[in-house]
Amino acid sequence: MKVFISADIEGTAGITDWSEAQKDKPEYPEFRDYMTDELVAACEGARAAGATEILVKDAHSSARNLILSRLPSYVQILRGWSGHPDLMMFGLDDSFDAALYTGYHNQAGSDTNPLAHTLTGRVSRLLINGRVASEFTLNALCAARYGVPSVFLSGDKGMCGEAAALVPGIATVATSEGFGPATKSMSPARAVEAIREGVEAALRGTAGGVPEMTPHWHLRIEFTNPWEAYDGSWYPGMTHPEPRVLEFTSDDFFEIQRAVRFVVIG
Repeated sequence: MKVFISADIEGTAGITDWSEAQKDKPEYPEFRDYMTDELVAACEGARAAGATEILVKDAHSSARNLILSRLPSYVQILRGWSGHPDLMMFGLDDSFDAALYTGYHNQAGSDTNPLAHTLTGRVSRLLINGRVASEFTLNALCAARYGVPSVFLSGDKGMCGEAAALVPGIATVATSEGFGPATKSMSPARAVEAIREGVEAALRGTAGGVPEMTPHWHLRIEFTNPWEAYDGSWYPGMTHPEPRVLEFTSDDFFEIQRAVRFVVIG
């Protein structure tokens, strides 16, 4: 069994403030530890369930967060950003049996995590086919493009609920719950236990699936500032219906990913 894991940080146990996710802040090393611990727990659960290959994508900020000396010897890791439109899922292909997600957070504008956002603070909302999308939405659809089921996710309670709505049957571990700028969280030790157990059970069972892949795709990006939309409006095929809004349509989901890569990420 071949498993892909996309690891983020803003949905790890206990995380509450942006200073805990930013490499140049003194609080960051503690939460880098927790991010690594939760990822390692997912690897251990996958291995216990029979995974013979595990590829990890460090998918937060610089993509150089996970502490390499703590990774199991049977794991391969992708660090840094290649520029490929698969972004947080780069390295995935149709040879994988399952996609897992650790440390994930809810979308921009949600109140379930003080660190909720979608790819960048410059975006106030991103919608796919009229539905507000999270990073997980993009990534689960990317996995579906390759025919790979999304089987497990850990992150904030709201993100877990959104994941279950998009991929019925996905196994989840809610590490924390947001209350305005505050959080109520599992202890990091309990989160590690729950993730290890949850991943093993998910891969041994029939958890997860692929979200519906429609024949037509509509992307709507709502920026916080009008000049961001103006700048992106020059992307081929992009329309600019409102000062802060861009829209794009395609019959190929990869083209939606490509537009996000160049217009949102830059």
